Amino acid sequence: MSADEIIDIVDENDRVVGQSPRGEAYARRLRHRCAFILVRDGEGRIFVHRRTPTKLVFPSRYDMFVGGVVGAGESYDEAALREAEEELGVTGLPHPEHLFTFCYDDGSGLSWWSAVYEVRWERPVRPQAEEVAWYDFLPEAELERRLGEWDWTPDGLAAYERLRAHRAGTAGPSGDSGDGGVTGDGGTGGTGGDGGDGGDGGDGGDGGTGAGSGSAG
Repeated sequence: MSADEIIDIVDENDRVVGQSPRGEAYARRLRHRCAFILVRDGEGRIFVHRRTPTKLVFPSRYDMFVGGVVGAGESYDEAALREAEEELGVTGLPHPEHLFTFCYDDGSGLSWWSAVYEVRWERPVRPQAEEVAWYDFLPEAELERRLGEWDWTPDGLAAYERLRAHRAGTAGPSGDSGDGGVTGDGGTGGTGGDGGDGGDGGDGGDGGTGAGSGSAG
């Protein structure tokens, strides 16, 4: 989604209150909607990637989710399928399963309602070169080890923390519990800001052997 595309602006209760170009929404720190999709392969490994340096938000950081901003008039479910297929470079993806929703807030004014999904895809992926600088499918145990080593997107970390709580059947850090649950502060102490270089979390090549840099064809 380009910076000029129109998105819905929402309030603290996820009600649409207006519309704005995506770039302006980030610049003015207007609350909007996003979809996060955890993608597993046939062996249960998780798709992990490093964002390109040209990304509007959190450039060059690692993420364990694909996804993006929900367009104007678009549902979370529609956005989840569209964003996942676009970012993975595939068609015919099964509809991702919605797990829960929370409101991410970095504490400095960046905030978006975040619907978290999961989907399994057992065929090859061809991630967009303009979106993905590096990728691999990592066993979950390796992903857990990398959490303290790589520079991750703060909203992705917030969503992953809640996903672990969701699986454990417990309330998330701000009280979200289960499908559709909502929270107030989803912050993780991330940097925020739109387009400020988050830094490279390290050499993507050590994330596994199946992809390597430049494989986002």
